[in-house]
Amino acid sequence: MKPFSLLPLLAFLSTASLSPALLASQPASSITAAKNAEVLKVLPFTDRADYESASRGLIAPFSGQIKNADGQVVWDMDAYKFLDADLAPETVNPSLWRLAQLNKNAGLFQVADNIYQLRGMDVSNMTVIEGDDGLFIIDPLTYSETAKAALELYYQHRPKKPVLAVAYSHSHADHFGGVRGVVDEADVKAGKVKIFAPSGFMEHVVAENVFAGSAMSRRAQFQFGSLLPRGEQGQVDTGMGKTIAVNGGVSVIAPTDLISNPYETHTVSGIEIEFQLTPGTEAPSEMNFYLPKQHALCMSENTTQMMHNVLTPRGALVRDAKAWAEFIDESLERYGNKTDVMFISHNWPIWGGERIRTFLADQRDMYAFLNDRTLNLINKGLTPTEIAEKMDKLPGDLEKKWYTRSYYGSLSHNSRAVYQRYLGYYDGNPANLDPLTPVDAGKHYVQAMGGTEAVLKQMRTAIDQGDYRWATTLGNNLVFADPGNQAAKALQADALEQLGYQSENALWRNIYLTGAMELRNGVPAYNGGAARSDLGRSMTASQFFDYLAVRLDSDKAQGHDMVLNWVFEDIGQSFVLTLRNGVLTHRNDKQSAQAVITVKLDKATLDQISMRRLDFPTAVKRGDIKLEGDGKRLGQFLSMLDTFTQQFNIVTP
Repeated sequence: MKPFSLLPLLAFLSTASLSPALLASQPASSITAAKNAEVLKVLPFTDRADYESASRGLIAPFSGQIKNADGQVVWDMDAYKFLDADLAPETVNPSLWRLAQLNKNAGLFQVADNIYQLRGMDVSNMTVIEGDDGLFIIDPLTYSETAKAALELYYQHRPKKPVLAVAYSHSHADHFGGVRGVVDEADVKAGKVKIFAPSGFMEHVVAENVFAGSAMSRRAQFQFGSLLPRGEQGQVDTGMGKTIAVNGGVSVIAPTDLISNPYETHTVSGIEIEFQLTPGTEAPSEMNFYLPKQHALCMSENTTQMMHNVLTPRGALVRDAKAWAEFIDESLERYGNKTDVMFISHNWPIWGGERIRTFLADQRDMYAFLNDRTLNLINKGLTPTEIAEKMDKLPGDLEKKWYTRSYYGSLSHNSRAVYQRYLGYYDGNPANLDPLTPVDAGKHYVQAMGGTEAVLKQMRTAIDQGDYRWATTLGNNLVFADPGNQAAKALQADALEQLGYQSENALWRNIYLTGAMELRNGVPAYNGGAARSDLGRSMTASQFFDYLAVRLDSDKAQGHDMVLNWVFEDIGQSFVLTLRNGVLTHRNDKQSAQAVITVKLDKATLDQISMRRLDFPTAVKRGDIKLEGDGKRLGQFLSMLDTFTQQFNIVTP
């Protein structure tokens, strides 16, 4: 019987378990080289202010690697030495090359009096604020290893005061996962350390990472380019930072203090902090921070040095661009006239009141435009694809501001996300109401175009003309119609690769190049490991049963109706599960006299199973799980649960 796996999304953080394929790259075509050269003429590359800001306040640079206890590399800045070259190569959009260079600044930086940041030691930043007798840390990175290394670098150059409080700015793993690298949970339980988080934090940590986690994990490999080699023809950046770390331990310690009011003020070691709650923005649970003594504003991830995603390519719940803009405006109104420095949990800070106010207003306008312009075009009858094509640039001065460029989010993807939020995925055209599968459609298209050789000929013509989008459309149909055709996959890979070389968006580049790699080399093998994580115990018992319902194979379950009681003795919670019509539902704080079996265990035992440290049969044999009733029916029930295979095909059937 297979053990439960409740944290599949975290697998993308552990790419060392994957067998990376070599990328048989092609050089940039003359058309790609010319297109990238044009970028140098239209954007203000002579503006070097960001280079000054990204390096300002450097106390101690960081280079080299961070390793885990087993000697595996968790973080590697040496892999990005190729970015030292001033001029962008023909295989990288010059705008993206510029950003990749800026994100290469790594080390300990002073932001303001008593405010320091550790940057370039993970995809996110860790901020350390010095108090009278201790430290207040905002966002302890993704992994315990990177967070510990960052704090050690800080202590090498600053007084070794104890950490008295940690704040998770929001519910994404790169902003809380390293907490055990900076504090001991025993100190938290003893009341020596406070953990601040926005309301709903623990709920969203689980909900956003588990229920569609296997699919998100697979897609994240494309988004972050985690399997691509680092280099001029591979991965150069992820927009928010260099990359996603690997091989580390993701941790979480439950908050002691939840911020639930729109604005709350707390004091830690003499540090006065005003928390601004911003739910439903970049994350469903998020907050900003204002430090009045230093006139410093932390915008968390609600503003960044680029356009963010309203819907991430890896997948997530669609974000609310309207609410996002409104909360930025609230920050501008409340703090704009009293802020001298603004820092964020990615990229680099901004100094100067006027620059900060302009930045906040521009970012507000950007998200408001995404929402309002999309709705304007929706109400004119345009479809998502037509809207994405029409929204090819931002209005006014926004288009030439570096911090509104599409390095992470994009107008194309974000406009379709807004459409999805209001109207869903269906564009209203009956021809798209019940579309053919990609395989069936591909076969029909290839046949209608005169067969495989005719399509290959048109692909070659499109590639020669630099019409790479059309070439990939042709190639996708041909590959799905005839997945064994190596010539089709090779041409499709060539076309995707050129699109990647041209892309200003780091994620689009990674997606295109990963697609090309898999067309040439196949889907990388996955060894079944997941990132070391204690997030499993963050799942409530009710959420555990929600996920069992997702894992249930309804075909196998039909005709096997049953009722099961579950009792968690250590926390005093009981549940009744009903399997009926191939559907699993549960009720909290209930038991049923019709149950075929009662399962008794501690929540702590479930946590061990959730984290893959224990399997169900072993727990029963050891007596950690006690059964009352027909044990065979429980085995029958467990046998109906799917264990998802993460490495499914994406660019081939």
